Amino acid sequence: MTPVVRGTPKSVLLALALVFASPHPARAQTAPPPLPMPLTNNAVAALERGPGAGLYTMLGVDSTKRWSGITRRAFHLPRGATAWRELPSVPGPLGRLASLAFGVKGRVVVIGGYTVDSAGAERSLPNVDIWDPARRVWRSGAPTPVAVDDAVGGVWRDSIIVLVTGWHDTDNVADVQLYDVVRDRWMRGTRFPGVPVFGGSGTVSGDFVLVVDGARRSGGAVKYTLASQSWLGRIDPRDPTRIAWDTLPTHPGPARYRAAAAGCGTRGLWLFGGTDNPYNYDGIGYDRRPSEPLGELLTLDPVARTWKATPNWYAATMDHRGLLLHRNRALIVGGMRASQAVSRSIEAWRQPCLVRGR
Repeated sequence: MTPVVRGTPKSVLLALALVFASPHPARAQTAPPPLPMPLTNNAVAALERGPGAGLYTMLGVDSTKRWSGITRRAFHLPRGATAWRELPSVPGPLGRLASLAFGVKGRVVVIGGYTVDSAGAERSLPNVDIWDPARRVWRSGAPTPVAVDDAVGGVWRDSIIVLVTGWHDTDNVADVQLYDVVRDRWMRGTRFPGVPVFGGSGTVSGDFVLVVDGARRSGGAVKYTLASQSWLGRIDPRDPTRIAWDTLPTHPGPARYRAAAAGCGTRGLWLFGGTDNPYNYDGIGYDRRPSEPLGELLTLDPVARTWKATPNWYAATMDHRGLLLHRNRALIVGGMRASQAVSRSIEAWRQPCLVRGR
């Protein structure tokens, strides 16, 4: 992959260097090896230490982009390894889409998602599946009170997983659900005040919860359209179920769907890629137009509450469940590229949290 700055005049390079001195990622020298198979809408996670250290991908759909290509397979790239290793498949009779995965307390927690049967019927799942790398087994956690897929999620202080909005069987919900990984119990958080959506983009970083855009029912000829919204919640450290939500200024560029997000608390939050045309899992929009990915990087300063946009930061990509921050790199794992091509590749940037010695 080639950043747009290559081959540009020195004056432009200097200007970009000044911009990227703020919390913008920089190109990494090397990327991890490609996935064993093309995958998109795959749940991804990373563990920094312990017997399971490394990268994980599971579930999603293969290059057929058909119901029959939705998979239960799971893979692990151990730290320092040169090839991915297959794990026992995620429990359940069917593969899943729109799940989320998180590395918490040395384990990988996979939550929610939906199944598609041969007739095209979709069902949201309350499943919580936990991979224990020390014992090399899957076990079940307490199911979600409200089964959701395509939710926004993240981990608060390596202890509590936060799910915001998402789709539940027949419509979007405004629920905020918090899972205490150690106690294996769910709690209800302050309700999301924005437009309930599926395929929204966002993350939990520090005490912040970011929720951006997503798809909602339109009531018109096109069944689902994008909601243009940017919300920032602040988690109360004394009671994480209490979240103070506030609107953010509108971000640059179009509303987007299934972008990858990550952040470092007050140091900045990042959204990359996605598309401006929401679609089903085949990459064809609900308006019957093929969806195409975006290559724009959005950076939010959560303290100043200001956005910056960097067009054409990397090759355009969409259909992501997260942007991984692992060791010294930020990683995009699989996804869809131009013309809805399902990818095996992993794109790597210098880890944004490490810019300027952070």
